[in-house]
Amino acid sequence: MSETYDLFQQGRDHLKAGRNAQATVALEKAKRREPEKASIREALGIAYFRIRRFKEAESEFRAMLDLTPVDHYAHFALGRSLEKQGRAREAARHYRLATSLRPQSRDYQRALEGLEGDE
Repeated sequence: MSETYDLFQQGRDHLKAGRNAQATVALEKAKRREPEKASIREALGIAYFRIRRFKEAESEFRAMLDLTPVDHYAHFALGRSLEKQGRAREAARHYRLATSLRPQSRDYQRALEGLEGDE
C-alpha cells in the first residue's frame, strides 16, 4: 500500500474515533501528495467542518466539485459549510443541486426546507 493511502486511512480512523483535529494532520499530508483525490478532499472537508473551520471545509468541498461536479454529497456539504458562514442564499443553491441529484435523500430535502422556511 502507498503512504498516501495509509495517511488517508489514518485520517479516516481519527474521524471515526471523533479525533477530528488529529484527522486533519494526516489528511492534509495525504492531500499534499495527491490533491486530485476527491475521497481525501471529502474526508478533510468533514474534519474541518467538525472542528468549525467552515471556510476551510468550504474550500475542500469546492475542490471536490471541481473534480466531480455532480457529486450530490459535495453539494450538500458545501451548502452546510456556507450556511454555517451565514451565506444562506449560496447554501440553498447547493442544497437544491444536491436534492436534484439525489431526490430520495430526506437530509438534503430537510436542509433545503429549513432554509426556505427562513426566507
